[in-house]
Amino acid sequence: MAGEPQADCLFCKIVAGEVPATVVRESETAVAFRDINPQAPTHILVIPKVHYPDAASLAAAEPQIAADILREAGEVAVQEGVDEKGFRIVFNTGAGAGQTVFHAHAHVLGGRGLNWPPG
Repeated sequence: MAGEPQADCLFCKIVAGEVPATVVRESETAVAFRDINPQAPTHILVIPKVHYPDAASLAAAEPQIAADILREAGEVAVQEGVDEKGFRIVFNTGAGAGQTVFHAHAHVLGGRGLNWPPG
């Protein structure tokens, strides 16, 4: 069922504390932790505590939580000190866009120049 934890989801296991992660922020609705394969000096994932397979389904079902993810991403950028130099918030949606964990999540990237267009 949408919104409910999924037994086979890595990020649901992180939310539940079953899989360790380097958590940098946590709110009532979100958890932010360091990516284990960083693509920039600052690379933090911000995930909702509820399970939706991607950002689009999260936004459609629970727009307030989607907004919380964006707010937390901005707070992470401030906390990590990349807010003034610039940072990127990325939502990959679908395998063709590079999504590998099918639990909605935002990547907060910063600490180096970020070219356009991306990858």
